[in-house]
Amino acid sequence: MLKTKKLTFALYFGNRGFMPESLALEARKEVSRAVTDAGYDYIMMDEKATRYGSVETREEGRIYAKWLKEHEGQYDGVILSMPNFSDENGAIAALEECGKPILIQAYPDEIGKMGFDYRRDAFCGKLSIEDVFHQYRVPFTALQPHVVHPSSPQFTQNLRDFAAICRVVNGMRKFTIGCFGARTTAFKTVRFDEITLQKYGITVETFDLSELIHRVQNMKDDRPEVLAKRETFINYTDCSNVPDDKLTILAKISVVLDDYIAEYRLQALSIRCWTELQTVLGVAPCVILSELNDRGIVASCEIDICTAINMYSLQLAAEEPAACLDWNNNYGDDPDKVILFHCGPVAQSLMTGKGTVTDHKMFAKTAPGCGWGSNEGRIRAFPMTYSNCITEDGKLTFYVEEGEFTDDVIEDGFFGCAGVAHIPGLQKKLITLGRNGFRHHTAVGVGHLKSVLYEAFKYYLGYEILDLEK
Repeated sequence: MLKTKKLTFALYFGNRGFMPESLALEARKEVSRAVTDAGYDYIMMDEKATRYGSVETREEGRIYAKWLKEHEGQYDGVILSMPNFSDENGAIAALEECGKPILIQAYPDEIGKMGFDYRRDAFCGKLSIEDVFHQYRVPFTALQPHVVHPSSPQFTQNLRDFAAICRVVNGMRKFTIGCFGARTTAFKTVRFDEITLQKYGITVETFDLSELIHRVQNMKDDRPEVLAKRETFINYTDCSNVPDDKLTILAKISVVLDDYIAEYRLQALSIRCWTELQTVLGVAPCVILSELNDRGIVASCEIDICTAINMYSLQLAAEEPAACLDWNNNYGDDPDKVILFHCGPVAQSLMTGKGTVTDHKMFAKTAPGCGWGSNEGRIRAFPMTYSNCITEDGKLTFYVEEGEFTDDVIEDGFFGCAGVAHIPGLQKKLITLGRNGFRHHTAVGVGHLKSVLYEAFKYYLGYEILDLEK
């Protein structure tokens, strides 16, 4: 199943000499405790390296920057804590070249402690540091509330949101996606521009589908990896109706894809899922993609590279699998409900229970027995974020919105894996999607992640964002 990495934050403490300086020592204890209590690790400069281990002057900022450089690769983001007003010149000297997301946290003042010996003025200082960071074009994260104590539940939520932002930013600045096969001629809707993607650090490695098929056909049935993969699928979902030879072929395809993933270090992939796999190998790869998604390797069908990119961002943010789904059907007369569907590549952890592997009904209509592999079932109810992107005129443009999967019933005769989604203002949003050239797929992830993705996309990754509300 999906494996996640424990994040580590580098802690920074600001200072300004004519404000209460001793507050920096308290902040070191309080912020580090809050980080560990929230389930994360931290690194922190020795308190003897500067006054109180904090940064005020440009020189102290250079000391901190040198310390950060020495610990490069050991941290995922920086928490800039302001126990008092804190000097902006020291802050920019320290963090201008850090290259990681920066969360700015400022302490609140307390009623009854507003005399000069206790007053922090971090409320004002936070705006000053943000102003200077803006002038230097150093991206940063500022979350609500404007001032927050590290021991508060609000700061714990800030840490969780910042961790999600760090995962998205660090994961998407540079990653590799595999494209298996050419775009299906019938689907011009999944066109994309490799050069635009490369400009944003996304490398596309392309593989001829015939090479994959050749590897499958030349692989022995009793290869240990194939036998192990058969057992994986048998334990993963209901394969009781799948002919033995078809299960072996599905296992072989999965082994071959694993080989590609390891050799090219792929974080995601998309595959030409019809019609050659049906006519040549007699299977549909849906359940293979389902299991990959549950394992943490993003996998979309129909060579929809752009949706796979969005799935990756959602997986990074939520630390749970995402899915590629069709905007497929109205749900009766409800204007804010839609059936989101795909044939069967949905991660089983997003479903109400184990799926059932069937002969893909669309292919079985004309060639029965050629489409074994569709993992049918229903998507469970959960709060969700949906997103997609297009490459156009050298830009990578996204939309990010939120909704809910409901427990509304879809009749048994409905083929594939589907769920009913409630999306406020759906009809207007669909018009905006259509007028701006977005595809018939959308990526969906677990949880309400719009603010996290917006922060990562706009302020750190430089993507364009389309507001579907307009």
